[in-house]
Amino acid sequence: MNFPLFIARRYLFSKKSTHAINVISLISVIGVAVATVALVIVLSAFNGFHDLVATLFTSFDPQIEIAPVKGKTAPADDPLLTRIRQLPYVDVATECVEDNALAVYQDKQAMVTIKGVDDNFRDLTRITDILYGDGEFCLHAANLNYGIVGVQLAQQLTLGTRWTDALRIYAPVREGQLDLADPTQGFVVDSLDSPGVLFMVKQSKYDSRYIIVPIAWARNIFGQQGMISSLELRLKPETDIADAKREIADIAGDSYTVKDRFEQQDDTFKIMKIEKLFAYVFLTFILIVACFNIVGSLSMLIIDKKNDVVTLRNLGATDSQIARIFLFEGRMISVAGAVMGIVIGLLLCFIQQQFGLVRLGDSDASFIVDAYPISVHYDDVALIFITVIAVGWLAVWYPVRYLSRRLLG
Repeated sequence: MNFPLFIARRYLFSKKSTHAINVISLISVIGVAVATVALVIVLSAFNGFHDLVATLFTSFDPQIEIAPVKGKTAPADDPLLTRIRQLPYVDVATECVEDNALAVYQDKQAMVTIKGVDDNFRDLTRITDILYGDGEFCLHAANLNYGIVGVQLAQQLTLGTRWTDALRIYAPVREGQLDLADPTQGFVVDSLDSPGVLFMVKQSKYDSRYIIVPIAWARNIFGQQGMISSLELRLKPETDIADAKREIADIAGDSYTVKDRFEQQDDTFKIMKIEKLFAYVFLTFILIVACFNIVGSLSMLIIDKKNDVVTLRNLGATDSQIARIFLFEGRMISVAGAVMGIVIGLLLCFIQQQFGLVRLGDSDASFIVDAYPISVHYDDVALIFITVIAVGWLAVWYPVRYLSRRLLG
């Protein structure tokens, strides 16, 4: 065994002449462990919220979205889009027309986002999993056009799952000049009926603004005949999404952007990543403060072992080997704290996953989930272990070198 490591191990576990040194060493281990537990739990909580938001978006968003780079629309019969539709791993392709409009119901009104989709939209996404009401997903029947409204928008307009009056939609005329004498002539007006259902993604971005309508109806009110805002794809189950996205992007070239589900919600996930990074940095600073306890423990140990150091020198130990003894002592304290903290942190995460002991609020509050979501990513656990070891080792390196020269010289 390495000589300095052997002596350091004996010092770590042996009884000191001054009992306070043992207490301070234990406090040092506990301090590092507590900081490590905090890192494991907080980062796992951020992962839990990230995964939760991802599952909510996937009920509405397509696997792949293809949108024009320039302008808001592109020709539906573009040869590039036709080629993409014909790829062997494309299972469902849905044309979409999306734009803003004004919705009016009785004496209520709201700015909304109209999303016109093909009839196969229910096959493209899991929209049927988030429908509420006694009706079913249906976009049109005979000469009726249906609009499926988000729950928050329905509350704002005082709509039920089946409204009695038609929901009127106003969209600005895209061509010609506005007649100030009769401003109403500057709008295209059409109405929608209710299929008896609302959708709830549990994200305000969708629930408070979106209305899903037939694409032919959307093209008519927005004056976008033969055009699409995006082409949305669902791939066959065995398809590797990353590889498929790269091939589709190569075909689309510079004319279209190709986004997966996470890129479609890029702003949301970027914010979550930044918050997680700041939490990691702040907790690392707390870890650094906790490591100062190790320096105090080592300085008292160096003073306590002055006589041992003389004996080791007489036996042939060099000053470098003696300094390494106390370096190994500090490093073992940080390793012990890291291992203990990770084990306790993972245990607490498991308990939270199974029993949800830490709640998000009162039992009568309306949250997406009742308890804080936890998701343990083992690459984060590896990062935490490396961080604790690196901070602990760096924290003791200079103080041990300095104290060894000052107290043992």
